Amino acid sequence: MSKRDYYEILGVDKSASKKDLKSAFRKKAMKYHPDRNPGKEAEEKFKELQEAYEVLSDDNKRQAYDQFGHAGVDPSSGMGGGFGGFGAGGGNFNDIFGDIFGDIFGGGAGGGRRSQTRAQRGSDLRYVLDITLEQAVFGTTVKISIPTLVTCKSCNGTGAAKGTSKVTCDMCHGHGTVQTQQGFFAVQQTCPKCHGAGEIIKEPCLDCLGQGRIKQTKKLSVKIPAGIDHGDQIRLSGEGEAGDHGGPSGDLFVQMRMKQHDIFTRDGHDLFSTVPIDFVTACLGGEIEVPVLDGKVKLKIPAETQSGKMFRLRGKGVKPLKSSVAGDLLCKVEVETPVNLGPEHKTRLEAFGQSLDDGQNHSPRATNWFKAVKDFFKR
Repeated sequence: MSKRDYYEILGVDKSASKKDLKSAFRKKAMKYHPDRNPGKEAEEKFKELQEAYEVLSDDNKRQAYDQFGHAGVDPSSGMGGGFGGFGAGGGNFNDIFGDIFGDIFGGGAGGGRRSQTRAQRGSDLRYVLDITLEQAVFGTTVKISIPTLVTCKSCNGTGAAKGTSKVTCDMCHGHGTVQTQQGFFAVQQTCPKCHGAGEIIKEPCLDCLGQGRIKQTKKLSVKIPAGIDHGDQIRLSGEGEAGDHGGPSGDLFVQMRMKQHDIFTRDGHDLFSTVPIDFVTACLGGEIEVPVLDGKVKLKIPAETQSGKMFRLRGKGVKPLKSSVAGDLLCKVEVETPVNLGPEHKTRLEAFGQSLDDGQNHSPRATNWFKAVKDFFKR
């Protein structure tokens, strides 16, 4: 079976520059590389690409190919210009393909690029802070303790003992990867000695044992802005875990968790409160004192107020973070039935009940309810 034209395989014309050849090979290699596109067909096309690029990227081989075709680069043809298989002749496999595969797969497959230890940003941390309603409404400053990883001061995060430094790994020679040839392909793996760092520590720091970071409980002051709500969080930049290999620290996110209040319930910028009132005040009306967050106010109760009636005190709620207008306090009154009644109380209540039997409808809600019940059973 005759071989396809090398220029056709790469999709370039005969006047293509080395840069054009490399670009064309890179695009097709990404498509057909066995690691990305397993299968016999892709493998064969990738082999064909390798063969075409190795010939055309070498000036001598390309000249022979342009003049004599495949015979000019086939050692069995007797033309003297053959390359004798991949990795032999005028070009080494690693030199030709290493930088290209490094671009595609993120590391020098042929070892042509020197791998260096990459500084990594530290992890972000999250802390749940329990605060009172008053702290949330008026703002405050609280101190917290965070167990975290901090940069080792003895080695400044290098992991090497003071007065020493890391040395180049003698197994991968600083590349971070080692490569073995398996037939037609070069197989690359992370260096087992330096674990991809390209460097090793001969004398580890005694404080951090070569890790560059140590565990420590860090104490911080957190400023809580007035108006913050349950579930809101504050970001403290750089107060998370220290970065690895000298990388920047992560951030600390402090999330608010509101404690239950004895009197108020918060909903956004409004507050809710249940206020018990006695039976006489509910009937005759009156004025009572109710608590607000910054003191107390007078609440006027109209005569004949029913249990469950809601009263709104405007501006007595919470001033949100992003607003200058405070919410409201909503007070729901509950009429409390008297307890611990003596004989005299009971006698007067009985007389009071009998006095209501005067033909007037003194309990309209009860009357309407009983009527609805009666209609229901007639169905």
